[in-house]
Amino acid sequence: MRSRSAGAALAIPAWAWLLLFFVAPVAMVVWFSFGYKPGVFGTHANDILSFDRYVEAFSPTFFSTFQNTLGVGIIGTVLCFLIGAPVAYWMAFKVKPQRRGILIALVLVPFWTNFLVRTIGWQVIMAPEGWLSTLLQGIGVLDGPLDLLYTRTAVVIGVVYNYLPLMILPLFVAFDRVGPALREASKDLGAGKLATFFRVTLPLSRPGIIAGVLLVFIPLMGDYITATVLGGAKGNMVGQLVASQFQTAQNWALGSAMAVLLMLVIMLTIGVAAALIWLVTMPFRARNRLVLGPAMPAKSDAAATAPAEVTT
Repeated sequence: MRSRSAGAALAIPAWAWLLLFFVAPVAMVVWFSFGYKPGVFGTHANDILSFDRYVEAFSPTFFSTFQNTLGVGIIGTVLCFLIGAPVAYWMAFKVKPQRRGILIALVLVPFWTNFLVRTIGWQVIMAPEGWLSTLLQGIGVLDGPLDLLYTRTAVVIGVVYNYLPLMILPLFVAFDRVGPALREASKDLGAGKLATFFRVTLPLSRPGIIAGVLLVFIPLMGDYITATVLGGAKGNMVGQLVASQFQTAQNWALGSAMAVLLMLVIMLTIGVAAALIWLVTMPFRARNRLVLGPAMPAKSDAAATAPAEVTT
């Protein structure tokens, strides 16, 4: 009992941090979403509770902006995985252990710079009068200035650059935990490189893949800095709408309703994606399930002769 109490006491700072900086702010946002804006100079009031702000949030502008946000979120997450998975695999299996620390530090280098500064750097690179536009025109790739800034493509490039380390690090940890022994055993049993990757490495790395996807997709859906700096009107995202309601319109009730809807839709999207993946992989799980017969001669005990299921 004393050891359990000591273990629970060690978790108190983490629980306090979670309650103070996550549960309490989210609860306040949910509470504000049921209120209204009291006059021109007021921000919020909750003396009259209603769902009117949610009805107001369900507007064509919100739906079109959310569709654009969902598209950028899915494309950005997929690109981060397609780029980050080979990099993490190379770092885990092809690089010598004594050099991995340097590569991990290089992956973390972007986080040493402010998020806004990194995004403005891409604004300078993709500007029509920037050095990239001048270079492409000089070598004959483009006939005119680079028309990439303030587009949806620019937003996708920005979010992939900003969130790619959050995909690489969990994948690297997952691949590194697989270890060479299991891969060598797979090869000894006759599996090739592709079969070993898809039948051994990838399934065992599933927790890292899930963590990387969640770490990228969830903050990406709420990002408004990248969309504001690189997207303009063509790259508008829901995060910009929420921020404008809090900062410009001073309508905290409507902004809170939009934020709550965004959180609900993110959770719904993750749930639907998980269900689809579970349904798609069901035939493969059934194919990998082996039914083993009794190893001993039949006995009178029915439990001893019952076949056993083993999932590989």
